[in-house]
Amino acid sequence: MAYSNDYQNSARRHLKAADALYSLNTAGAQPGAKAVAGYLYGLTGELALKQMMIQSGMRPLASEQRRNDPYYKHFPELKTFLLDTAKGRRSGELLHLARNTQIFKGWHTDMRYAPTQEVSAVCVDGWQADAKKLVGQMEEQ
Repeated sequence: MAYSNDYQNSARRHLKAADALYSLNTAGAQPGAKAVAGYLYGLTGELALKQMMIQSGMRPLASEQRRNDPYYKHFPELKTFLLDTAKGRRSGELLHLARNTQIFKGWHTDMRYAPTQEVSAVCVDGWQADAKKLVGQMEEQ
């Protein structure tokens, strides 16, 4: 089954799930739940950026061009692709975010395979702030 894309509501949903895991206080839940929250914060940020791309007027490329399509990239590659492809009403904002080396610093999809202790709580705290910032920017439209 093919699913449609709803970046805005997906970003909100992932942020809520990440926040729930981040603050989970049941016995044995931490630090593992916080590590998973960190992963979800990154996905939240990606979804918020992709919604801003839609708001800017950017559209996904044809399926045969998927390798060059920022809509199919994750951090940090998504930011790199935005440097070359950002256009439209929010292009300045998108370029600023893409150039910011501190946003989602150290976040990568490979962390989903990493031992919990390799996912720094300090990084997760930063990713939480980054995700909330990007969702807020997404909502400003």
